[in-house]
Amino acid sequence: MPLPRTPSFRLDGKRALVTGASSGIGRGCAAALAEAGAMVMCVARGAERLEETVLEIRAAGGDADAICADMSDLSELRGILHSRRPFDVCVNSAGLARHSPAVETTVEDFDAVMAINLRSAYFLSTGVASGLMEAGLPGSIIHISSQMAHVGGPDRAVYCASKHALEGMAKAMAIEWGPHRIRVNTICPTFIRTPFTEPTFADPERVAWIEGKIKLGRVGEISDIMGAVLYLATDASALVTGTSIRVDGGWTAE
Repeated sequence: MPLPRTPSFRLDGKRALVTGASSGIGRGCAAALAEAGAMVMCVARGAERLEETVLEIRAAGGDADAICADMSDLSELRGILHSRRPFDVCVNSAGLARHSPAVETTVEDFDAVMAINLRSAYFLSTGVASGLMEAGLPGSIIHISSQMAHVGGPDRAVYCASKHALEGMAKAMAIEWGPHRIRVNTICPTFIRTPFTEPTFADPERVAWIEGKIKLGRVGEISDIMGAVLYLATDASALVTGTSIRVDGGWTAE
């Protein structure tokens, strides 16, 4: 009997779409997929930083292009998906947090968080999946969720609600699209050092709370997410769907 071979972690010839690609985790995901050989379409609202991401990927030998768009605008989202060939891999890293005590949450903040974290994620997923099904292609849809999709946290009722909902959405879509060989999974990071989390790390009380929860004794770096996204994007995870990878340093282990 021949010795088993490790499935490929390469993405040569594949097309990937990464939202929120102008900074932080999304930028790291785009870099990881490009390094593995994928052509990466980078999407974000900030044109200048988005172009910087694309230029840096190209300088490193990767293949990337940019689309400046607001993922909360469903007409823009549909335009991106309907005017292009199907994407084999989709990484949804666009996200928004507006933290406050629950009793102080405004309707505007609630709607803004849900529009990005849940509504755009939903219709991004259905748009990518529709293109793959029409072409008869398999694919991998990956959502950057959060450890807060599995626990609660102070001043994070709206954010937790959006991420808990995202997890349920991913499971249901994984069941529905499994026969089409379209996999849907999430990555649930702990606090990662990015521009998005700078306000949190500027608060000593928050830092003490975070460090007390992470069992490995350190906060996350963008590179901690890159291996997870590559795994879920490639054939290395061919039988993985409807689940989450918690890159949380043990936060949710208790």
